[in-house]
Amino acid sequence: MPLHFLTADGELDATASDAPLPYEDRERWRRPYRPGPWRVAGAALALLLAAYMLMSTLIIAMAGGAAEAAVCLLVAALVIAYALRLLRVGVWVSARGIRQVGLVSTTTLSWRDVSAVRTVQQPVKWLGMPRTVQGQALLVEPRRGEALRPVLTDHSADFLSRPGSFDQAADVVEGWAAENRRP
Repeated sequence: MPLHFLTADGELDATASDAPLPYEDRERWRRPYRPGPWRVAGAALALLLAAYMLMSTLIIAMAGGAAEAAVCLLVAALVIAYALRLLRVGVWVSARGIRQVGLVSTTTLSWRDVSAVRTVQQPVKWLGMPRTVQGQALLVEPRRGEALRPVLTDHSADFLSRPGSFDQAADVVEGWAAENRRP
């Protein structure tokens, strides 16, 4: 006898929908997928390093080295900022357009400036490193100007060990483009 009231989700066969809930604001920027395990692990390691540096700052400050403690505190703050930015990297969509957030730069295109969003087979970077492997990429082609770098790839830190998640995220971004793009 299954005891549904003991499960966390209430129903065993309930599936999450990709459609936003009716009360959610479509003007708000949202990531159409969850950050992957590689990205979260990298940010967690950076935060672990920052915690170690903050403890070092405390020890140095107690020993009487105020200038050295200030430098250590500044570096720890930079590592924390890096970890937080690493978690924000990715693709964000809203009714206004598509935003590609990188580690040091952000590119935003409105939907009316986008001519096509499509998934292609091409060489892609493995975890953002110079090494390339054959994989899938989601490309956004603007109406004018040069094309963006691949928006999503199946070998990025978000999708490396989750091939089904790449297909789902690409479909969601293509759906946002089809719904909000004006001819």
